[in-house]
Amino acid sequence: MNSNLAVSADHLVKKFGDRRVVDGVSIAVQKGSIYGVLGPNGAGKTTTLRMLLGIIEPDSGARTLLGSDSPRDASDRVGYLPEERGLYPAMKCRDAIAFMGALRGLPWREGRRRADVLMEEAGLGHARDEKIRKLSKGMAQLVQLLGSVVHEPELLVLDEPFSGLDPVNQEKLEQLILAQRDRGATILFSTHVMAHAERLCERLSIIAGGTVKFEGTVAQARGLLPAKALYTPRSDGDALRALLPADAEHDDGSWRFTVPDEGMESLLVTLIGAGYGISGLSIERPGLHDAFVRIVGADALRGEDAA
Repeated sequence: MNSNLAVSADHLVKKFGDRRVVDGVSIAVQKGSIYGVLGPNGAGKTTTLRMLLGIIEPDSGARTLLGSDSPRDASDRVGYLPEERGLYPAMKCRDAIAFMGALRGLPWREGRRRADVLMEEAGLGHARDEKIRKLSKGMAQLVQLLGSVVHEPELLVLDEPFSGLDPVNQEKLEQLILAQRDRGATILFSTHVMAHAERLCERLSIIAGGTVKFEGTVAQARGLLPAKALYTPRSDGDALRALLPADAEHDDGSWRFTVPDEGMESLLVTLIGAGYGISGLSIERPGLHDAFVRIVGADALRGEDAA
């Protein structure tokens, strides 16, 4: 067993009826890191997280959670935000957070004290005595997230945490995740929104159809696609097109094309020597979204839209 791993999974399989929702998923999450599980809706992300937490049992495969082969034995050291949110609507915010801490063994008085601090830091101090039913959806979601960290867990598992949040609350959530990482916690979260994963994740898995299609860093995922060049010549002419790569497209005085495997230097020498010069040149690296589409495939994304 690798003592540096907070979470590990080895060929997890889960079937519901005749359907293999998770089909041989393996991941390894280093302690103190932020790890993302990405995929379209219905890819098997939530089922994978639930197996890792011991909420449901795999049909086959093995997993460890904070060094334990029995995930439930480590549950008091874990914070969990499920995809299906749920708080008691008649509870006050401070009490809701303290209650979630108490479920993990945190004394009630200490839970209420920490709740005050957490809500103040999250910009929700004014709402500590408000009942949950009076909160907006985004505020209630942040309160539930604070409840999942109030006992200062070693591992924080978040299932689609950004879903339904406006941009302001998304930013608050990102800052909270980074603060938990800086505290020393490990964060494992699922999402189908690439922007959050691109900013936060140190490593990630991309899952589609219940299988891992990619595992690695954001840079490694982006590196699966070639860079694009945007070239603006000083002068144009009919012969210029023949000097550029085959996929070059003309766009308002500039040319966009895939950077050659050997780099740009030889091409630029040719263009300058032919008298076209360089008025502008930029290299555009593909984003995680573009890599995600390439890895998952257009068919999977069309299936998501139809679901």
